[in-house]
Amino acid sequence: MTHDPDSNESPTLDQHRATTVDTTDDVDVNDESHAFGHGDESGNGSGGIHMSYGRFGAMIATSTIVMFGLMYINSYAWDHVRWSETRFYMALLMGGTMAIIMLGFMLSMYRSTKMNIGIFVLAIAVFAGSLALVRSQVTVQDSSWMRAMIPHHSIAILTSERAQIDDARVCELAKSIIEAQQREIDEMDWLINDIAENGKATTAAETAERPVPDFVGAAIRSCP
Repeated sequence: MTHDPDSNESPTLDQHRATTVDTTDDVDVNDESHAFGHGDESGNGSGGIHMSYGRFGAMIATSTIVMFGLMYINSYAWDHVRWSETRFYMALLMGGTMAIIMLGFMLSMYRSTKMNIGIFVLAIAVFAGSLALVRSQVTVQDSSWMRAMIPHHSIAILTSERAQIDDARVCELAKSIIEAQQREIDEMDWLINDIAENGKATTAAETAERPVPDFVGAAIRSCP
């Protein structure tokens, strides 16, 4: 009778090896599924990448603040920077738009249907409200209008001073715009201070008593 050396291995050991291989394969598949963000189609599975709603809100808020600040970087001079309600509303409008777009692209990473619907509704409301405020200017009064116009005028000065203009006629136009914008900025600064100290001049008599001084704007640009 011939002895088979492999016969010493018991069936139990073979089963253990097979079970170990199967378990290892299962772990690899699950790890791969997790790494690539796969979950069940209902979005309720444990697989996939889950993102924090708090982090999403912080990201949108930070981006909105940054966008508001970036609206002033094309001012001609830093002393022309003033608080602007219109720019604030525009930053909110862009923040709401960004929230809708970003959540739409990353919807698979945010698994709460109620939270997602709430974010979409809130973002749309912020967009619509900000757009209405920008278009109606209902909250913008005398001084707030002038504070918003000063950085707006400053942008016109920046572009008119530094644009590469060769035509002499266009150059004269740019120079006149610079002088006009400088003069009007000085006028608005004076009016803001006067209204803050003495109130609004709402009658012809008050206007005559508090006339706006004559300001003169100057341009650095020279024309041929």
